[in-house]
Amino acid sequence: MNDFRFTMTYSVRVYDVNYGGHVANSAVLNYFQDARLAYLTSLGGFSEMDIGGGCGLILPEAHVKYLAEMFLGDELMIGVKVNELGRSSFRMAYRIERDGKGTAEGETTLVCFDYQSRKPRRLAAEFQNKVREFEGL
Repeated sequence: MNDFRFTMTYSVRVYDVNYGGHVANSAVLNYFQDARLAYLTSLGGFSEMDIGGGCGLILPEAHVKYLAEMFLGDELMIGVKVNELGRSSFRMAYRIERDGKGTAEGETTLVCFDYQSRKPRRLAAEFQNKVREFEGL
């Protein structure tokens, strides 16, 4: 987790587990979202519905690579970071570990979206500055 300035802990719950007895694919995307929400809040109270400038976020692309099974009761560490910041979008990287070993990693692309006009917009300068400052971009 050395590459991640923001991490959070997560305990695998019963509703995260599928019929195979391990964490479901869909749950991993929920873990990424939980970590993303916590990250945004930590930057100064941003959320997926408000990243400044009257915009929220939409997620047009997500990639997940599963490295190991996760099970009910596992204590996980989830790292998240912005690894690319554009004019109207940014990419976030994620890593999930159990006992210091990777269980999943992935990336999402997020677009600043004006829900009133239903169009993408430029990222607010305040948001960009907070990300650059925190991530050292």
